[in-house]
Amino acid sequence: MAHADFDPVLLDPTRLTIVSLLASAQWAEFGWVKESAGLSPSALSKQISTLESHGYVEVRKGYVGKRPRTWVNLSDGGRAALEAHAAALRRIVEESRRTAGGGTDGASP
Repeated sequence: MAHADFDPVLLDPTRLTIVSLLASAQWAEFGWVKESAGLSPSALSKQISTLESHGYVEVRKGYVGKRPRTWVNLSDGGRAALEAHAAALRRIVEESRRTAGGGTDGASP
C-alpha cells in the first residue's frame, strides 16, 4: 500500500483526535475540545492553527456575555481528509486480515 493514501497532517495522533472529535459536532467550544482531547490550551491552540492553515477547521471567536469564547468546526475539506485517512487505515486492516488468513502464523512446523 502506498503511503500517499495517508494524510500527512492527520498522521499526528493529536490532530487526528481533534478532527475525530469535531466530526461529531458543529462549532464545538474550545474548552470542550481541550478537555475531550486532554490538551493544554496552548497545545490545542497550536494544533488548531495547524489544522486551520491546511483548511481542515474553521475558527470563530465571539463572546458569551462578557467572556471571550472560541469555537471550532470541521470544514468540508477536513471531513473529506478524515474520511480518506480512515479509509486508508481500514484498507491496511483488511489487507492484514487477508494476508493473515493465507500466511503462516509464525510458529515453527
